[in-house]
Amino acid sequence: MSDFVTPFWNWFVILISFISIVGCAVLLWTQNTPPPRTVDTTGHVWDETLEEYNHPLPKWWMWLFYITVIFSLVYCALYPTLGDFQGALGWSSTGQHAKEVAKVEGDTKPLFDKYLKTDLKALAADKEAMETGKRLYLTYCMQCHGADARGAKGFPNLADNDWQWGGEPAQIIETISNGRMGVMPPHAQLGAETIKDLANYVRSLSALPADSVRVAKGQEAFTSAGCVGCHGPDGKGMAAVGAPNLTDKVWLYGSSEATISETISKGRNNQMPAWKDFVGEAKVHVLAAYVLSLSAGPAGK
Repeated sequence: MSDFVTPFWNWFVILISFISIVGCAVLLWTQNTPPPRTVDTTGHVWDETLEEYNHPLPKWWMWLFYITVIFSLVYCALYPTLGDFQGALGWSSTGQHAKEVAKVEGDTKPLFDKYLKTDLKALAADKEAMETGKRLYLTYCMQCHGADARGAKGFPNLADNDWQWGGEPAQIIETISNGRMGVMPPHAQLGAETIKDLANYVRSLSALPADSVRVAKGQEAFTSAGCVGCHGPDGKGMAAVGAPNLTDKVWLYGSSEATISETISKGRNNQMPAWKDFVGEAKVHVLAAYVLSLSAGPAGK
């Protein structure tokens, strides 16, 4: 209730809750003894001969409902159910979650401490550790990179040997720990024809079909437009700034002329979130080892 700017809603919830509970109790009390009757039935008849008798409700049934009313009042006193009242026990879902997380962290800390002290490549070869890494991956990473780690449009494939920011252990840990911000600036100012030339040249770098005339023009524009500043004169990229290799036949958004032209014209912005503060250094270490194992294992061959 702290999200509301006036106390009205706090009292609104309290009144609605109490009126509902007390209303149930009053309704039960009024039904405890039926009104004076002159006949044994209520007058309701179904199926020609099926009549409803005018009998009071069973006492055991009534007391079961009285117990639920009493339970509701006790629950409201102990737990946070009435507006911003926190309850006598001071319980909260946030506090409960924190306790459960702390318990799990305490139980698993010795194991993760052991993993943290293990060399990343050695850890990547540890089958038991990689089972833990896989569970961590499926919890935190699969939403973007997929359950099989092969990525999707705009999300890198982690099961191949292509690394935009470098595939050394320290570089993988840095990527997961602090995140990455990949930016391809827009170059619409070059004009549609020059952009087409560049798109054809980029396709030719991966041995894809391309217009030879446009390739020649695109190669010249690749230098004059400043593409070499990030991707290098040979188009092999620069891991230090996250500039992808344009010659390896790996495409983050697609390899068609239209898609490459769109990338050059409008640019791209990709962000890998930082995970160190959220999952901790030890889990980052295990995740990095798991990602390394995907690239080094059968899936990455």
